[in-house]
Amino acid sequence: MAKSVTKKRVSPAEKARVEELFHRFQSLSDDPRTELHYDSPYTLVVAVALSAQATDVGVNKATAKLFPVAHTPEDMLALGEEGLIPYINSIGLFRTKAKNVIAAAKIIVEQHGGEVPLNREDLMALPGVGRKTASVVLNELGVEPAIAVDTHVFRVAHRLKLSAGKTPDQVEADLMALVPAPYLTRAHHWLILHGRYTCVARRPKCEECDVADLCPSKILFSRAA
Repeated sequence: MAKSVTKKRVSPAEKARVEELFHRFQSLSDDPRTELHYDSPYTLVVAVALSAQATDVGVNKATAKLFPVAHTPEDMLALGEEGLIPYINSIGLFRTKAKNVIAAAKIIVEQHGGEVPLNREDLMALPGVGRKTASVVLNELGVEPAIAVDTHVFRVAHRLKLSAGKTPDQVEADLMALVPAPYLTRAHHWLILHGRYTCVARRPKCEECDVADLCPSKILFSRAA
């Protein structure tokens, strides 16, 4: 069940800035989606779990070969941990991930009839599926509005002064309370894509940024340049 969210009390000017910020993001990409390749709730869970401390491009290369062989939790169990490793050994932490993927498949088969449980509590009970992975899955599948905070979202939220939270959970709570309701299901992807391609870590591309005039941090990077 989704948490009830108390909207943050902000000034009219700040409310208007945040509204315009996400309106701009929407104008650039009305229906953003994860860049991970999947075609079912199960392949989405596996792809997201594999993506921890790895790039989406790297995960997609691995799953392009893996999913035709192991498309269901039953297939994955038949493959086994040692059988899975050669498909994902190009991804960071592949041994731990292989162990978790197989253990999760076993739980899905034995406790959920082979179907991925689409609620936060049961998802987070799966090995290798933490809060961030559960949020990505639930939001991507349209089950529950959620904002999973990875390094990109954390960085962009701070630069845009949407949060001053010191932990991903604090940033998530701030964003869920601040982002206008019509944009909540897509905010996660907009912030990730903005951080991945424009508001990059070392040298943000402020000169190419479509929301630069709404960014309180732009002056910092202009001075640095």
